[in-house]
Amino acid sequence: MDLQKLLKIVAIVIGVISVFFLGSIISTGDEAVKAGESSSTINTFMYVSYAILAIAVLIVLVFTITNLVSNTAGFKNTLMGVGAFVVLSLLCYFGFANGVDTPLKDGDILSANGSRLVGAGLYLFYFLAVIAGGIMLGFGIKKMVK
Repeated sequence: MDLQKLLKIVAIVIGVISVFFLGSIISTGDEAVKAGESSSTINTFMYVSYAILAIAVLIVLVFTITNLVSNTAGFKNTLMGVGAFVVLSLLCYFGFANGVDTPLKDGDILSANGSRLVGAGLYLFYFLAVIAGGIMLGFGIKKMVK
């Protein structure tokens, strides 16, 4: 049995277990969860889901790092992409976003730094959407010309 088949089987087993946990959480009901009657059950399921998430992230990191180490050209391209993302993020934070203290609905106040982070995230999303749209449009035009 090769690794791909083994991973498919593991994914199916995790999916079935997840469906069981979801059914258990839904069957407890909203009122029981809000009242805290089933907090131990919910906490147990949350810890299991955190563990599964950690295992999935670890597996992805291991496969990604082994792939990048074995492929130096891909590693260089990955570093260039990450560097461009960091530069664009810093440009959005320091160049475009401005922060002001903002009152929230619950009476708290969002700090100027928090407001600046939110603004930078929005600007970053807009820039990435425009870049992705431009790349898709460019490749579409290039394909139509050929």
